[in-house]
Amino acid sequence: MGILRRVIDGEALHERTVRLYQSHVNPYLARLMNFAGFGVETCGEGCYITDHDGRRFLDCLGGYGVFSLGHRHPRVVDAVRRQLDQMPLSGKAFFNAAQADLAERLAQVSPDGLEYAFFCNSGAEACEAALKFAKGATGRAKIVSTEGSYHGKTLGALATTGREKYRKPFEPLLPGVSFVPFGDAVAAEAAIDETTACMIVEPIQGEGGIHVPPDGYLASLRRSCDRTGALLIVDEVQTGLGRTGTMFGCDHEGVRPDLMPLAKCLGGGVMPIGALLGTEAVWRAVFSQNPIAHSSTFGGNALACAAGLAALDVIEDEDLCRRSRILGERFRDGLRRTLAPHPDLVSEIRGRGLMIGVEFTMDEVGELTIAQLMKRGLCAAYTLNNPRVIRIEPPLIISEEQVDWACATFGEAVAETAAMLAELGDL
Repeated sequence: MGILRRVIDGEALHERTVRLYQSHVNPYLARLMNFAGFGVETCGEGCYITDHDGRRFLDCLGGYGVFSLGHRHPRVVDAVRRQLDQMPLSGKAFFNAAQADLAERLAQVSPDGLEYAFFCNSGAEACEAALKFAKGATGRAKIVSTEGSYHGKTLGALATTGREKYRKPFEPLLPGVSFVPFGDAVAAEAAIDETTACMIVEPIQGEGGIHVPPDGYLASLRRSCDRTGALLIVDEVQTGLGRTGTMFGCDHEGVRPDLMPLAKCLGGGVMPIGALLGTEAVWRAVFSQNPIAHSSTFGGNALACAAGLAALDVIEDEDLCRRSRILGERFRDGLRRTLAPHPDLVSEIRGRGLMIGVEFTMDEVGELTIAQLMKRGLCAAYTLNNPRVIRIEPPLIISEEQVDWACATFGEAVAETAAMLAELGDL
């Protein structure tokens, strides 16, 4: 009777949630998600998500990089609970000790010279601040970005996001933005000139399809910016804090940005928080004449900063950067083995650390494979700018056994997708 009750309650929850999405959230998104068979998430624990039917899914999407520590890591939850009993939000007229402590810790783990932090609530806000600070510090207007990039969907960040599908309906956007091919240092050098305020780039393109640039690319961008007086913004919102096997993606080349946006896993998978790290020179140019030239009501609140401090402790204490390197290699090797029988469907498996992309030869293969993965209890998604690429960004705490199971399940899903396409005569 108890199991039947849970099933009935689950069905009612799903029906009600879909109905309310349709009536009050986004009817078009609701239709798409319902058609794809997505349920209602009810619980997260470690590397797993449980839905309204009580089904558990191994989370290899990780909230697009949010859940690097898994769901509800006990040390982060405890830190937030303790802070909740003291003072959750800032009164704004006083110093905030949690914000000061987190700023110091970020300066300690970041590339040399990034001594200051501005706190906000999301990656898009952090990128907005970076673009604003670059223009204010240089007095220049031109911004160089990359094709296929993703920096957010707010107005300024959207202007630098390298896919016309998202920009076109909202134009005119921020003027003076030009795009060059990602990974092409020669094209970037030609575009970065004495009128350029900044070059904004991801160490690895996430939404663009998990594209890893050639060795030396970031170092070349650093030299081009130094030559012209432009600032280098390295967007670490998705790549930062262990995801690629080092603390930051730019650490692979030892490159120091002038500005570095962070977010996603900075809150330990418990609280939303964004941050922009920058140099003393940039902060002096932006804030010396007006200390409140840029601010955020909820940015740097004590709850979020407590989560951020605990998250950094976990990343360091559990050696998650090293774990990301080792398990990332195991994951890629496992996928290559299980997907080897399908060279007509799988074109490439690539990535760095536990930021992995599986690219298919056709858009439809990615969509069908996602459905097969979800049916088998593995949560993943394709990248926003490239539906042929399924992203894999599991928690950095994932075990070897879970990695092996995910690889085997991925192989089963692609095999069934191949059989379905063969029946339809597409192969």
